[in-house]
Amino acid sequence: MFRKILVAMDSSYIGEHVFEEALTLAKATGASMMLLHVLSSEEEGSPKIAGFSSLDLYPEIYPEVREEIVMNYRKQWDEFEGKCLDLLRDRTAKANTQGVNAEFTQIPGSPGKIICEQALNWGADLIVVGRRGRSGLSELLLGSVSNYVLHHAPCSVLTVQAIVHKIETASEKESVVS
Repeated sequence: MFRKILVAMDSSYIGEHVFEEALTLAKATGASMMLLHVLSSEEEGSPKIAGFSSLDLYPEIYPEVREEIVMNYRKQWDEFEGKCLDLLRDRTAKANTQGVNAEFTQIPGSPGKIICEQALNWGADLIVVGRRGRSGLSELLLGSVSNYVLHHAPCSVLTVQAIVHKIETASEKESVVS
C-alpha cells in the first residue's frame, strides 16, 4: 500500500481538511507523513504589497515611502512564515501523538513544482493535495496547484475537495423571514 505520504498543505481551511484525510489514511496503512507547506505569494492569506508597482516606476520619488512599504511587507511576510511553521509543528505533533511518524518542511517557490520535486526527492508513494474547485476562467487566470500536481507528480495523487458551504437561495431566505 502506501509507505510515504506527502501532504501538501496551506494555511487555509482546506489545509486542515487535507491534513485530517491524510492522517486517517496514514493511520490505516501505517505510512509515514511529510507535511509540506510551500511559501508562495499565490497562497490565499499571504501578504500582498499594495501600490508597490507604481512606486517602482519612479524610484526617485518618495524613497522613504517605498522603503517603508518594503519594510512593512517583509515584517508581514516573516509573520506569515512563522504562522505557517507553527501550524506545521502543531499538525506534526498531532500526527506523532496519534502514532504516525511525521515530519515537516516549508520551502519557498512555485507550489505545484515544489510539491512534485519534494515527492520525488523524498520518495513519496502518494501526494495528498487540496482542491478548491476552480474551473473555467478562474482556473485559467489563477491556476490550479492540484491540476499541476496531478499531471506532473512522480507518484499517485489524492485530491481532497474543499468543503463547499451551502448557499441559501432567495426562496429559502424568504421562508425564514415569513
